[in-house]
Amino acid sequence: MTVLSPDALPYRPNVGALIFRADGKVFIARRTDMPGVGGPLSEGVWQCPQGGIDEGETPEAAVLREVQEEIGTDKLHILKEHPEWIAYDLPENLIGKALGGKYRGQTQKWFALAFTGTDQDINLNLQNPPEFDAFQWVDLASLPQRNVGFKKPIYEKLVRDFEPFAHAN
Repeated sequence: MTVLSPDALPYRPNVGALIFRADGKVFIARRTDMPGVGGPLSEGVWQCPQGGIDEGETPEAAVLREVQEEIGTDKLHILKEHPEWIAYDLPENLIGKALGGKYRGQTQKWFALAFTGTDQDINLNLQNPPEFDAFQWVDLASLPQRNVGFKKPIYEKLVRDFEPFAHAN
């Protein structure tokens, strides 16, 4: 059996959503597939909505679809698309396991979105099983400390680049 080195594997195209409420707080949700993993808000892994881009789909369409699928709302609009694709590599222990075992990591196109609804417009139970089981609105600056370590550099970059949207509007 031939084992590919991580460098031989491609990156999975992906979109991510930084969803801002009018007071500048950012939406994060707790993953259901990582119970018991430590996190500063409570047990579990917290992240912003994100997901793969379907073949033939634009990143803009993908981010709106992913938000609808994962948190059940269309009460938002795109404020800004990040100018770069931002890639990360999976840690060695996840190569061949995470992302269907087919990718070395992801290359992500991130978007800042304005949430125009209320918390009642969010439904985490549209998927079976749900991807998330709880959500919170947090300060943008806290994102790097509230995510898995190998994604910290991405969130540090997003905090810098999307900081203007973190002010109440």
